[in-house]
Amino acid sequence: KIRELLNKKFPKADIEIVDTAGDSNHYSAIITAEEFRGKSRVEQHKLVYKALEGAMDGSDGILHALALQTRIK
Repeated sequence: KIRELLNKKFPKADIEIVDTAGDSNHYSAIITAEEFRGKSRVEQHKLVYKALEGAMDGSDGILHALALQTRIK
C-alpha cells in the first residue's frame, strides 16, 4: 500500500522500502525523484507525507513510523 501511494505521486522515482521492525508498520524509505529538485529537505518530506494520503495519521494510520531519505534523481 505504501509503495502504491508513493508510485502514484512519484511515478518515475526510484523507491526503496524496508520493514525495519518486521511488524508491518515501522519502515524506512529512500525515494529518489526529480520532483524534489529545487526543494528544501523539509519541502521534499512534506511532498512524501502528502503522497501517503493520511497513512500515518493517528491510530487509524497503516504506518506508525517512517525513516525517510529523499534524493534528487
